Amino acid sequence: MDAVILGASYDSADDNKKFAEKFTFPFVLLCDGDKSLAKAYGAFDAGSPDYPRRAAFVIGKDGKVLHAWEKVKAAEFPGEVLALLSGS
Repeated sequence: MDAVILGASYDSADDNKKFAEKFTFPFVLLCDGDKSLAKAYGAFDAGSPDYPRRAAFVIGKDGKVLHAWEKVKAAEFPGEVLALLSGS
């Protein structure tokens, strides 16, 4: 499966850059300051509007969501993604 990994945060570009460098992310971290991306993908939490829900999506080349994790658990998530991408 061809894949592009993107992250998104409500933080500013400068804050995202520092965060990505601190954790040596090998992917782009997008800025979603107006929360439109979170709202479009269901990661916006009206009960806690300053913090998006931790969610993740695999999106096909046609723009359709192929797989969704509605609640990401950080300790388990990398293994779940690798299993999905490797077909295990």
